[in-house]
Amino acid sequence: MKAIKTILSLLSVMTIFLLAACGGTDEKTTEKNDTTKTTEEKSYTIDHAMGSTTIKGTPKRIVMLTNEGTEALLAMGVTPVGAVQSWTGDPWYEHIADKMKDVKVVGTESEVNVEAIAALKPDLIIGNKMRQEKIYDQLKAIAPTVYAETLRGDWKENFKLYAKAINKEEKGNEVLSAFDTHVSDLKAKLGDAVNQEVSVVRFLSGTTRIYYTDSFSGIILDQLGFKRTSQQTELFTADNKLGNLAIEVGKEVIPKMDGDLIFYFTYAPNGDKTALGTAKEWTNDPLWKNLNAVKNGHAYEVSDAVWNTAGGVLAANLMLDDIENKLVK
Repeated sequence: MKAIKTILSLLSVMTIFLLAACGGTDEKTTEKNDTTKTTEEKSYTIDHAMGSTTIKGTPKRIVMLTNEGTEALLAMGVTPVGAVQSWTGDPWYEHIADKMKDVKVVGTESEVNVEAIAALKPDLIIGNKMRQEKIYDQLKAIAPTVYAETLRGDWKENFKLYAKAINKEEKGNEVLSAFDTHVSDLKAKLGDAVNQEVSVVRFLSGTTRIYYTDSFSGIILDQLGFKRTSQQTELFTADNKLGNLAIEVGKEVIPKMDGDLIFYFTYAPNGDKTALGTAKEWTNDPLWKNLNAVKNGHAYEVSDAVWNTAGGVLAANLMLDDIENKLVK
């Protein structure tokens, strides 16, 4: 009888140890899962044009409110759930259309549809103070919202902010590094060609501009090492309303559009006939036809979207390709 009691006691003790071990395993698993959850939901704070914004975890449903910002996301392998439509295209630029098939349009940069944004239930909204300052409070009530300060030719500054905002700073650095390598490779291929003086002209509806060093194309041309003509430098005085971005000119200034190379493009959304008419009228003018670059076959018509309007990293790389195709023999 004593032997039976002893055996039963031993079995009870073993059962207790087994239950304790099982309980310990569950607790460790729970702790591991909690740690994973904590890592996924780790918060970070972004300083931006409207203050600072705390974002919880890496955003997955992003709404982008600028054209160049959309290109930044796509270059980093992120497709937004919503974006403002391209300035030209239906609704996207041709060079990004295949990547934007399932993206919802949320208005334009100048007229954002707040209700459409809310319906998408984003976990991050990225906008721009220059374009959308008035609706910042409405947007941040929907989701964490980050604003770039302005839109200018140097797209890299905004790009760095976007990379931080979507928690992909390392990937962003890779994209920037690849672009700089693209520039260096092209510069080597161009050789002495970069010593030429360039002129950049844009035709719009009833308006013509010379674009200069602070423009999207201007900054890239400068990075490649191209020069500007002294006759154009004189046009960009301190009181020019667009600074060193561009200047509006009349036909009497056509002679100052000359250079070793001229790149020109036309902003004609939806096939704007007035803008197309402006381009035709100016390029058929005797003053234009008398320009040395035109007579020498060195006046090149290029894409407005790629050379100016899109303003992002994808367009920047396409612009480099365009220059290579035209100038590298």
